[in-house]
Amino acid sequence: MTWLVPLPVVMPLLGAALTLLLVGRPRAQRWVSLTVLTATVAVAATLLVRSSVDGPLVVEVGGWVAPLGIVLVADQLAALMLVVSAAVTLCVLVYSIGQGTADGNEETPLAVYHPTYLVLTAGVCNAFLSGDLFNLYVGFEILLVASYVLLTLGSTETRIRAGTTYVVVSLLSSLIFLVAIGLVYAATGTLNLAQLVDRLDALPDDIRLMLQGMLLLAFGIKAAVFPLSAWLPDSYPTAPAPVTAVFAGLLTKVGVYAIIRTETLLFPGGRTADLLLVVAALTMVVGILGAVAQSDVKRLLSFTLISHIGYMLFGVGLSTSLGLSAAIFYVVHHITIQTTLFLAAGLVERRGGSTALDRLGGLARLSPLLAVLFFLPALNLAGIPPFSGFLGKLGLVQAGVDDGSPLAWTLVVGGLLTSLLTLYAIARVWNLAFWRAPHPDMPAAGDTAPAARTEGAEQPHREADPEASGAVLPRLMIGSTAALVVLGLALTVVAGPLFDISTDAADDLLRRTPYVEAVFPDGAP
Repeated sequence: MTWLVPLPVVMPLLGAALTLLLVGRPRAQRWVSLTVLTATVAVAATLLVRSSVDGPLVVEVGGWVAPLGIVLVADQLAALMLVVSAAVTLCVLVYSIGQGTADGNEETPLAVYHPTYLVLTAGVCNAFLSGDLFNLYVGFEILLVASYVLLTLGSTETRIRAGTTYVVVSLLSSLIFLVAIGLVYAATGTLNLAQLVDRLDALPDDIRLMLQGMLLLAFGIKAAVFPLSAWLPDSYPTAPAPVTAVFAGLLTKVGVYAIIRTETLLFPGGRTADLLLVVAALTMVVGILGAVAQSDVKRLLSFTLISHIGYMLFGVGLSTSLGLSAAIFYVVHHITIQTTLFLAAGLVERRGGSTALDRLGGLARLSPLLAVLFFLPALNLAGIPPFSGFLGKLGLVQAGVDDGSPLAWTLVVGGLLTSLLTLYAIARVWNLAFWRAPHPDMPAAGDTAPAARTEGAEQPHREADPEASGAVLPRLMIGSTAALVVLGLALTVVAGPLFDISTDAADDLLRRTPYVEAVFPDGAP
């Protein structure tokens, strides 16, 4: 089954090329994108099953034997990330198609949106499957190029300014990563992750610490950990709703994945464990305090995104099987839930005319279905029992208690405080946007006056269409959001098997030998 390993990267790239050839045929472009992402979900699910049974699956690209050539490795962690990311990108694509159909465009020239979206998907998948540091760098750069195009759709001043900040920060982190790659190669003579296991262990401690610190700095910027996260709340909320959702769900998690992979495989038991725990605590607390202070739904969700990255770092910093498995479980949970909430925020903006809390109200009465679609993932994000957010946090708290160190106990307290403040922030959104009386400027139920419209989009011929106005939410947008809500609830139902997969993945990461032996069955050279 190793021939399946490159497909999550190859299929979106081929799909991007095909959609470029289909310029002027929007329906064909949509079907190509949907087919490619559906096939990617199926392939990723197959890889998860096969890697659980047979161990890591390895492909040597171009037939070049490792470490001379590039290898793609689908172990349980990579396959699990592929499954959830492919499912999320598919749902967001359906949402964007629904938005474009209702508005009369797709908020972009069709020749740009679909190819770029598929290239973004390929970059995410390539990062998850990369078996060497340079190919991981290539995956990040693919993400950077595609994400900048998606972030600046519409070419408004606000989006160009936010996109410029995003690109500058991303290029800085990429430069740091590239320098770190050069230093790693100079010190070890290789960039293959499996071969680096032994070669890095043989280096002096100070050199290993320097290399580890540079990689953590690069990945920390991409993952938006405190104090390297100031760019995110000013960048993500300005993008179109589908773009913001896929960014929030996936892009920062690629940075978290890189931290998990390198910290466990290349630098196990390193001296940065305490630093990771301190950064995790600050990320959780500072992020959620920023969320509490916000008066806009999108910015509030952006700060909760930063805050909950701290939970993932918490598990990584503990360096135990339970802590790491809970962190992996929480990554899967957070990708799904955070994406769902940003899609729901897009529906709120469409129905209420704004995401500013002082201009919203009465949405629970005007659109009960929208209220449900926001309420369920919001409770999940806050960690209310018995949702998956509660189960993931419970695993992290248990891992911290088992560790028993003062720093671990500090993280336990910080995690509980963050969870309570998340609940407060979400309850505030619910009270102001959904529960209180409608704002005078909001369209009433059945009103066909235009609601908030995609910035820069003008469709005067659709003013009388209730779906275009926002008074009636488009079915595809509702359906895709509902599908992610169901997926989030399903994580609770299958929490036991999912935790088993996460535990197996964590054990393999901590042992390191399954990964190394899969790449080098006869031993690393």
